[in-house]
Amino acid sequence: MTRTRARRGEGALLREDILRAAEDLLAGSGTEEALTLRAVATRAGISTPSVYLHFADKEALLEAVCLRVWDELARLFRENDHGDPFRALGRCGRAYARFALAHPVQYRVLLMKPPLRDRAATPESAAVAPDAAAVPKGTATVPEGAAAMPEGAATVPEGMAAVPEAAAACFGHMVAVVERCVESGVLRGDPRRLALTLWSSMHGCVALLLAQPGFPWPDVDELIDQAVIVAGFGSTMLSRVPETGIPASAELAGDLDELAERLSRRRSGAEGRSGRSRTGGRSLPR
Repeated sequence: MTRTRARRGEGALLREDILRAAEDLLAGSGTEEALTLRAVATRAGISTPSVYLHFADKEALLEAVCLRVWDELARLFRENDHGDPFRALGRCGRAYARFALAHPVQYRVLLMKPPLRDRAATPESAAVAPDAAAVPKGTATVPEGAAAMPEGAATVPEGMAAVPEAAAACFGHMVAVVERCVESGVLRGDPRRLALTLWSSMHGCVALLLAQPGFPWPDVDELIDQAVIVAGFGSTMLSRVPETGIPASAELAGDLDELAERLSRRRSGAEGRSGRSRTGGRSLPR
């Protein structure tokens, strides 16, 4: 059913209806291929030219609808970035991975393919319907107050203006968490460089999971935990290992075993003190 023409001042409502229709198509199909301007217009009950009043082409609409879930990523980082900085870093890494797996279409579109603005124009996005001649090709009229990024998105780091918004937001969230780790001393080095390394590790993990669903993966949660531990502890060693003179394998294994034993003893001692404090000084039975 075709809807009545929107009255003046209702452009923001129409834009929201278009985005909801596009979200429904993505959720129902599981692929961006189902998202055509004609299909979105039909689902929203409007004419195709009406879509062009708000989005210049399919790529602009696809980016806008995929970015709608990015506020959830910002929320997850806020909820997990508290307390001990290094432990918070681990929680944020796990939250990032689970966010990507929960929104596979959006993640693939925005972070696993070339930026939408750089893709070659499709026949649909290049040709405007005859009755939309009043809308200049490549021009989108966005209602006043319509934000490009969701509320709560991370501040775009300096020098990232040319980076697509989704990637800049992910990087900004990661830098903020890493900066606390550097301030605490657990990580050393440039927070941006460290964040880029950690982000690359987590992205590689989820990209493989999304791109190779038929691979005989172990338990996904366990795999994500291991990826977080490897990336996190690897980053702590990055500035502490000499660039030259790395010990031979056997010597390195011995040093690491000693470190692991010290950490284990320290943790056991902390757990023992905690148990005695909860039981009035008595040791808890094993």
